Amino acid sequence: MTEEEKNKIVWNERESKFETEDKKAYLEYEVRCNGGVNVMDITHTYVPPIKRGLGLASHLCTAAFSHAQHHSLSIIPSCSYVSDTFLPRNPTWNSIRYKEDVKKSNM
Repeated sequence: MTEEEKNKIVWNERESKFETEDKKAYLEYEVRCNGGVNVMDITHTYVPPIKRGLGLASHLCTAAFSHAQHHSLSIIPSCSYVSDTFLPRNPTWNSIRYKEDVKKSNM
């Protein structure tokens, strides 16, 4: 397996993860209904030290956000990498971020 193949991002639906083909870097999530809205709560992103600096965390997030968008899910960025690094660097994805006060403002 080439390095490029090892770093290919795949969806592991059974384990609620997006991960590299070699399973060493991954993003974990939970899908649930939150206030009547289906959400993907991204809970953890991990890239091992040997793979850091390759943009894998960003690629994992992009895969998860694209998946959420395609499946009409809103994102809850519980993972600090997603909320503090990925979203500030990629503000266009804020459009699918879950907004808790959406229901309250309609009352």
